[in-house]
Amino acid sequence: MAKLVLIDGSSYLYRAFHALPPLTNAHGEPTGALFGVVNMLRSTLKSRPDYLAFVADAPGGTFRDALYDQYKANRPPMPDDLRTQVQPMLAIVGALGFPILCVPGVEADDVIGTLAMQAQALGIEVLISTGDKDLAQLVSPQITLINTMSNTIMDSAGVLEKFGVRPDQIIDFLALTGDTVDNVPGVPKCGPKTAAKWLGEYATLDGVITNADKIGGKIGESLRAALPQLPLSRELVTIKTDVPLEFAPTDLAQREADTAQLRELYTRYDFKAALKELDANSAAPERPETSDSSSGSDFRRDALSSASSKSIATEVAPTGSSSLAAPGSYELVTTQPQLDAWLEKLRGAELIAFDTETTSIDAMRAEIVGVSLSVELGHACYIPLGHDYPGVPQQLDRDSVLAALKPVFEDATKPKLGQHAKYDINVLSHYGIAVQGLKHDSMLESYIWNATATRHDMDSLARLYLGYETIKYEQVAGKGARQISFSQVDLDTACRYAAEDADITLRLHHALWPKLEGVPTLRRVYEEIEIPLVPVLAAMERRGVLIDGDELRRQSQQLGKRMLELQQQSYGLAGHEFNLDSPKQLQAVLFDELGLQAKLKTPTGQPSTNEEALEAIADTHELPRLILDYRGLAKLRSTYTDKLSGIVNPRTGRVHTSYHQGAVATGRISSSDPNLQNIPVRTEEGRRIRQAFIAPPGWKVMAADYSQIELRIMAHLSGDEGLLRAFHEGGDVHRATAAEVFGVAPAEISTNQRRAAKAINFGLMYGMSAFGLARQLGVDRGEASDYMARYFSRYPGVRAYMDATREQAHREGYVETLFGRRLYLENLTSRNQGLRQGAERAAVNAPMQGSAADIIKRAMIAMATWITDRDDVHMLMQVHDELVFEVRADAVDTVRAAVIERMSGAAELAVPLLVDVGVGTNWDEAH
Repeated sequence: MAKLVLIDGSSYLYRAFHALPPLTNAHGEPTGALFGVVNMLRSTLKSRPDYLAFVADAPGGTFRDALYDQYKANRPPMPDDLRTQVQPMLAIVGALGFPILCVPGVEADDVIGTLAMQAQALGIEVLISTGDKDLAQLVSPQITLINTMSNTIMDSAGVLEKFGVRPDQIIDFLALTGDTVDNVPGVPKCGPKTAAKWLGEYATLDGVITNADKIGGKIGESLRAALPQLPLSRELVTIKTDVPLEFAPTDLAQREADTAQLRELYTRYDFKAALKELDANSAAPERPETSDSSSGSDFRRDALSSASSKSIATEVAPTGSSSLAAPGSYELVTTQPQLDAWLEKLRGAELIAFDTETTSIDAMRAEIVGVSLSVELGHACYIPLGHDYPGVPQQLDRDSVLAALKPVFEDATKPKLGQHAKYDINVLSHYGIAVQGLKHDSMLESYIWNATATRHDMDSLARLYLGYETIKYEQVAGKGARQISFSQVDLDTACRYAAEDADITLRLHHALWPKLEGVPTLRRVYEEIEIPLVPVLAAMERRGVLIDGDELRRQSQQLGKRMLELQQQSYGLAGHEFNLDSPKQLQAVLFDELGLQAKLKTPTGQPSTNEEALEAIADTHELPRLILDYRGLAKLRSTYTDKLSGIVNPRTGRVHTSYHQGAVATGRISSSDPNLQNIPVRTEEGRRIRQAFIAPPGWKVMAADYSQIELRIMAHLSGDEGLLRAFHEGGDVHRATAAEVFGVAPAEISTNQRRAAKAINFGLMYGMSAFGLARQLGVDRGEASDYMARYFSRYPGVRAYMDATREQAHREGYVETLFGRRLYLENLTSRNQGLRQGAERAAVNAPMQGSAADIIKRAMIAMATWITDRDDVHMLMQVHDELVFEVRADAVDTVRAAVIERMSGAAELAVPLLVDVGVGTNWDEAH
């Protein structure tokens, strides 16, 4: 069963503030409440919920204020020491990847209640993280409360134990007791015990009212005097569960964490444990067949785009200047003479910085609102084209302006500059403008100069390289549910914000380009790989891929059936039913009832039931493996089979992923919505998802995959004679390695020996230790050490390369790919042994992963050039070391030959670059 965690943000902020000592950081800023909330959030993420949200009260009144003007009248103002912690809290929440929900007109409890009921109807288990007693009215078999400050969970039995009433009686209970903090009247002098007693005798509030005359004493008199206001009290304490929301529980998936911003915030507020955990996670090297990180954000700005019309705020701008002062001279262009003057400037410009403002961060759905331009430092303009608020001044006609700009944008001899220009290229393509002549991209300049120095969005770059705080989107359009579309921003404010985009982009180029020019290898990577790749990825995004919705629905049903079977099998092994998605219940079954020995503990010292912990005990009992299988299927269902059909573009009928060039330090491309890199290939169920990626009638799907490219790069870089010989002979390299390591003929190699050799081949590239290899192979550490010693004795060139690479990393602070891309490794000099060793492992692996990334990018550029002007083939997807094409059936042989030629010729190595090509009616068949 999928799980949704809803965090009552306001509740935890106040409780942490009052529960923890008045901590401060080195700057004297209060951090106590922030510290408590951050620890709670980190704990929540470790439970790996399928969906989650941080729910906070929106500014302004609610419907309850209309019902009762004295509602919450007794509440004191927020203490100053607490108020200063709200913005940092939201910044950290957003950077951790939590959706932040603020809906005007209702309270956070109402949003939580509505989502909880919606999730329950969908069969999703709900865990509400709160300390608020009001939310106990929501508790049901599928909805429980957790107080992470006291580490207690409250189910129906817990509600009865604490309050003396059932969850369905909590509303009446609260109406009777009232609430002095919220100023809910209730019955004077009626405490929890009295209310529970009355409800135990008369069942409901209506029953109490009906029998009020039977209750004697002064408390009876208080009850009778309060009768007229009890219906109001009941209405005030009743959580709304039917709030109209523009999002569903299944929309609340966690975003990729912004590690750069988290590191900055954790450092500022002295959160050492959180920082240590972050650094430890970020130091881990990438591994084969895993997802690349992807922020999924618009790299031009660090806040929500003008797209957001929903009540979901998924990014929070960092703290900084609140001024809207512009750094230069910005012109609002609303007349034809102004436009003509700018067109003349563009025609004579050496470099044109451009940017678009739109209605969506999804380039395939975005409508243009305006265009900003700059050709001279400190001078920029904004041309509004689609602002539509009441009383908006006259704007130039959109189609006429774009028609006038089209010859400039499409002139390849006019150099262009953007910040994450791929987005703007795709937006302009919707209006018949095919941008040519992209010469520079400030995001990519930063990425190539130093991929790990900062995030590569405009706000971060301006702060780092210009010492300038840009205007944030929230400053011009508001936040959360009250955030308006950019089309609703007044023209003067819009001009300051939008023209700044073009101006700062040009300023960043002037700051970064001289750096790249000074390092010829980096300049070549930038000019020959990254910039030419921008239009290639843009075209792939526009093309998209066809999805078979019927096939996905069938797979969802089959996954559901299999999950039910796994549930029943698990019940049989446990001897009773339990909630497979409940860590507490699973903990009790595994460690209390079955007596299994826990290998990993939670931060609170309890036996862990996360994926790593279950893997560690999967060989001791059948149940942990069943739970892992169940979780894997649940993730496939929620992430792919249930979701893909919902993100089909209604205009094109296709799914359009977003590719990210500046997200992975090694140079790999990542993707989001959907994350193509994360589609599993190791399980039958995972591979079947590819069956839903189909070709249209008369066309085929062609998949071309590099064979063992990183091992081939290792052979080339190390120059090891044994590895080179294995690849030149063209046999099974893992069998050849096994023959070398175990000293037997290749024909006599056993399955286990080949498996061990494969684990060594790949493991050593990722810096695997003897301990790690022993764990993977299921042998003792001594045997694993012996395997590694034999390997290095047979392949001494590999050991020499690894030692030399580590030495270079310590000497230079970075390592390089075959083509000169650099990866800087900050933790090489760390006093923390784990961080230092992680950086050394990354130093060995990064040249191979980075070189593989460069090679496939070069292949994509070559293929895109060949495809130009052809109508029988389209490049659709890039996934790890694979390219996927849509090919007309009668052109398969021609395209296959062209793909093999260009992919195998993308680099000159000391060993052949082999390419495996498959063809089918769907992606799975093409393998």
